[in-house]
This record gives sequence, structure tokens and C-alpha cells, in this order.
Amino acid sequence: MDSHTPDIQAHHQLLLDQHLTDFLGEIEPEALALLREQLDWVEIAGGETLMEQGDPGDALYLSVSGRLRAYIKDEAGAPQPVREMGRGQVFGEMSLYTGEPRTATVVAIRDSVLVRLDKIHFDNLLASSHRLSMALTRQIIQRLQTQHIVNPMPLPVTITLVPVSEGVNPGDMAARLKTQLEQQGSVTLLDSSILEAHLAKSDPALHSDSRDRQRRITLFLDQVESDSDFVLLVADDTPSDWTRRCCRHSDEILLLADATQSPALHPIETECLSGGSLRTEAAEVLVLLHPADTRAPRNTRTWLERRPVTDHVHIRPDLERDMARLARIETRTAVGLVLAGGGARGFAHLGVFKALQEAGMEIDYVGGTSMGAVMAALVAADQPIDPTFDICRRSFQLNPTGDFNWLPMLSLIRGQRLAKIIAQAFKELLGHDADLEDFWKTYYCVATNYSRAEEHVMRHGPLAKALRASTAIPGALPPILHKGDLLCDGATLNNFPVDIMRKARGVGTVIGIDLSVTARRPLTFDEVPGTWALLRDRLRKRHKRKYKLPSLASYLMNVSILYSTSRRTQSEQLTDLYFNPPLKKVGLLDWRRFDQAVRQGYDHGKEVLARQAAGEKTTQ
Repeated sequence: MDSHTPDIQAHHQLLLDQHLTDFLGEIEPEALALLREQLDWVEIAGGETLMEQGDPGDALYLSVSGRLRAYIKDEAGAPQPVREMGRGQVFGEMSLYTGEPRTATVVAIRDSVLVRLDKIHFDNLLASSHRLSMALTRQIIQRLQTQHIVNPMPLPVTITLVPVSEGVNPGDMAARLKTQLEQQGSVTLLDSSILEAHLAKSDPALHSDSRDRQRRITLFLDQVESDSDFVLLVADDTPSDWTRRCCRHSDEILLLADATQSPALHPIETECLSGGSLRTEAAEVLVLLHPADTRAPRNTRTWLERRPVTDHVHIRPDLERDMARLARIETRTAVGLVLAGGGARGFAHLGVFKALQEAGMEIDYVGGTSMGAVMAALVAADQPIDPTFDICRRSFQLNPTGDFNWLPMLSLIRGQRLAKIIAQAFKELLGHDADLEDFWKTYYCVATNYSRAEEHVMRHGPLAKALRASTAIPGALPPILHKGDLLCDGATLNNFPVDIMRKARGVGTVIGIDLSVTARRPLTFDEVPGTWALLRDRLRKRHKRKYKLPSLASYLMNVSILYSTSRRTQSEQLTDLYFNPPLKKVGLLDWRRFDQAVRQGYDHGKEVLARQAAGEKTTQ
């Protein structure tokens, strides 16, 4: 820690003592002093690598300030982020017991300060202090017991707001965001003028040299961060020294863009965020700002094609509910809604959603498969609910699966009618031919890549084509071409994609609406009857039929999702609030039963929410 001046060193020492107490619990001062003597200080700049996967495991680390990210190589050798470590977190400790190589690569997201305890000193501590040995061992055992649990990413503490369009006021956005974040904890807002005022107050003579000025800025930022739950850094509108420092000092960077302007790169992006020595690992989120009366976002793709951001979000700053959504995303408390496939039974999703709306539950992310993907897109559009229902009802009055192929070579149904319904319905709802990125609420849908035999999550590209792919039931509807591959119904592999929502950035609560039929109906006959017997039986009234067998279309649709159905229990366990409407007399192809399905979904939604309010279990 040679580069630290005494006051910064004292500040970090105080932080270290707090973190050690949190890590080890109450131990005697002598043992704590002994531990401090064995620790080495480590400073690492944003973007630098602390350890590589496969390196010898010879030390543990404790993060005093800053933020780091762990990556593990996948089967193709590409690094995949698996964990982030914020202030006060310990990592690498398992190697001190096992002696195994590092299982992950760790990179600093921003400038960070850590302490290191190597194996030799660790062994000495175990031998010299019984209490310290017990405390360290207890932590190792706890980690072993909980290593199978997926740990949520720590909250971003320091968030920088950077304007990347002319005329955007980052200070105004920061003030609005601060109001929302204060519901979760203490928030400090800093811009260059506040910094200069502090420096002038702490040194009225303003005779400090450049090195002393940098020291005092570093100390001030560290002190503010240690005293706050969240720090909002407001960058200048130019690539100034303050803007560069904000970018280096951030856990997350919000790029504020006026969605009505050109998507061209801003000088801050080219000089501070696009390569070079200043680039860090901090997540960059494009925040596209819209007037309050904007019907729907458009042309989002042109913004994303120019910048490699981690994520994007559409915000109408004058709408408090949009700013609250941004705050939930930043505090990792966003609500994700997942809708399962189920043909015409999927109309029930809208009824449950109406019940959620009436209960005041805001939805931030939406995802789905097959018919659930279509209904999820309606929710993600964030349009008034009555016109949305009306458009859906009118669109599906024309049987979407009624255009049969008279010479079926690849599918029983031509699929042109469904394609027309989807295209026209969403153009009427949104006012233009939208992409998957053009939703107020972050959206994804799931298809199956037939060519590669794998699940395919779609977040980018034309909406209509993605929905056609997600609903392309094998054998019933034609597959969709995508970059040389064939895509078909996502329900084949993942009909209820809750697992994908669980991994979404910012999501803390997952609501799932499943359409699986849970009750098994035993059959009372020993052999499947012949064609003529089945035909005669189908001519009887439904309640008088002897053979309760599915139609050919229903059978094919259900067989294609058997693997997904087998994952139902696992998916249900990943939800925080689970709905499974017991739909009566609404089949997979009963497209004219819109109002009946919606009503049953709504009644079920009200019932489950009432039980939740009463403190009862909501899973089934």
C-alpha cells in the first residue's frame, strides 16, 4: 500500500476492520491484530486481471473497496461471468484448504483495493490462534454448505450517469433516480461542482499541487461510498477529467440518450468508453429517453448496433412509474413475468395480468414461449389494457391454425394466417413494425433451434419473425429460417422459461403463469379404438363421448412439449409467485373462447393474490 498517503491508508484500514468483523464475527482484539499483520494490500485498476483460471490457488482476498467479476470458461473456451464481488466480500478461500488451481478468472470492474492472505500466513494463523482458526474454518464450512446456491450479484454501489446525446441533462435524471433509490437506502449525488465545492472547503487556499488534489479526490470518493448505500456520479457533457474519473470509479454506467436524436456515438463514448486504457469491465446500460406521450419505442436496433452495451432500457423521465422501474432494475428488485405456451389457453395469461395490474403489481421484464411469447409481447408493449384486449380478441377471431396444407410437405398448417394475425395485431398496437428491442418492458421469447438441437433465446431482431419462430409447432406449423438454421416452437425444450428470467440482470422477483394440466385423467378402456369408432364417438355431444382421447392436433402439440412438461416442477420452484389457472372447456385450439379463457385466468389470479395477501402458500 505504498502509494497510499496516510489519510487514505487510515480510511482503508478502518474499512478493513469493519469488513473483517463482518467476515469473522466478534473475535479478540489480539487475534484481529495478528490477522492484520499477515495481510498484504493490493491495488488493482479497472480492467486488470487479478487471477487467471488454472493459476495456483495460493491466497484468499477480501475486497476493501471497488468491485470485481469472476469468469469461468465454457465448453468453447469463452469466458462467462458467474459472480461479482463488492466491498467486504471474500473470495479464493477454498484454495487455502484444497490447494487446487483457481476455478475462475477474476477481473477488476473498476479501480479496487483488496487485502491478500497467502497460504503460508494462513497456516501460521491456524497454528497460532485457536479462535482465529475456528472463525476461518467456520467460514470455509459455510461456503461448502452453500456453494450449490446461486448467489445474487451484489448491488451496484456507485452508478455513473453519462450523457451521450446533445441536450440531455444528467443532473436532472440523477435527481429523479435519487428520489426513487432513496426508498431502498441512502443515496449521495455528486457532480463536478459538488466536488469542487468540497475541495475548496477542505483547502480554502487552493494552493494544492496536482498530486495532492488527486489524493483528496480519491479520499473524498472513498469516504462518500463507504457512508452511502448508493452513489450517483453525474458526468460532465464532455470527456473531461471528471467524466473519465466517473467512468473509472463506477460499478455501472448509465448512458443517457435522447431517443429522438441521431444514434451517432458521442465524444464521451469514443474517448472514455470505446477501447483504450480507460476501458473497464463496468456494465454499460443504454438508457433511451422518450417524451411522456411516446406511444412505443422504435429504431432501437440502430442505437444498439453502434455500441456494445450490456443492456438497454426505455424510459419516459416525466413518468414516475418509468423512473421507479429504472430504480428497481438498478437495485436488483425488478419483477419478471414469465408466460408458458398453451395455444388458445394462453388467453388466460391476460386475465391473470389484469388481476396483477389491479393489485398494483408493476412488471418490469416479460418473457414467454409459444403462445406465451405472444401474450408476453402484449404485456411488454405497456399499452392500455382494454385496447390491448380488444386487438387480441379481434385478431384471433380468424382461426390462426385454419389454413391447412392440402399437400403437407413440411407442416400440416401453412402458417400464413398466423403470420398475418401477428404482424397486423402488433402494428395496430404499436403503430409500426417493431423489433424485439422496441418494448417499454424488457422482453425475450424462446424458440428451439432444430438445426443445432438447442434452446434459442431471442432478444433482438424483428418481432413478428421471432413470434412465428416461437409458435412454430413441429409438424403443425412451418419452421422459420434464422441465419441458416431452422427454428421451431420453443415449447419443445422450454415451455415455461422461468430459468431464463432468473438470470436476467436486475430481476429479483419472478412471477410465473403456467398452463400445464396437472390432473391426470385415467382412461377406462384397454385398446385405442379404430378410425370409424372414433369418428362415430366424435359425432356425439361432448359429455356423452365414450373415448376421452385428444384430437390429432392436440396430441401432436402435447407430444412435442413432453420434455418441457417434465421440467414443470423445477420451473415452478424457481418462481416467487406461481399461477396455474384450471381452465375448463378451453382447449389448445379453441380460438373463439377468448373471453372465457380471460375470465377464468382473471378469477384464478384474484384467488391466488387473495391467498398471498392472507399469507397463505401460493404455489400449487
